[in-house]
Amino acid sequence: MFPGKPHDTKQCGRVRLYRDTMPCLLVALILLFPRIAIVLLYLFTNFFSGVYDNILLPLIGFIVLPITLVAYTYLAKAHHPMDTTAIVILFVAVILDLGLLGGGEWRRRAG
Repeated sequence: MFPGKPHDTKQCGRVRLYRDTMPCLLVALILLFPRIAIVLLYLFTNFFSGVYDNILLPLIGFIVLPITLVAYTYLAKAHHPMDTTAIVILFVAVILDLGLLGGGEWRRRAG
């Protein structure tokens, strides 16, 4: 069962081609999970209080870089200094967020 390869289905006895795309529901769950976590943290905890002065920066982070928003908020709430560990955590969060944003474009160009 490799993408793009014929697969013999035993139920109907014919060969079916599978597409090279990810199911839409799975993509939606992957992209929405950090945002759902942010909404739950905002509604049921005080995780974001005292870190941001206004709503603009968290709103932009919610839309564009949700994992980075959670990582930065955690580091700011825990009063971690900006040492190498904090910078590595933020760098990994940005890479993960950019991977979520750019993965679809890479898949379109490869196919």
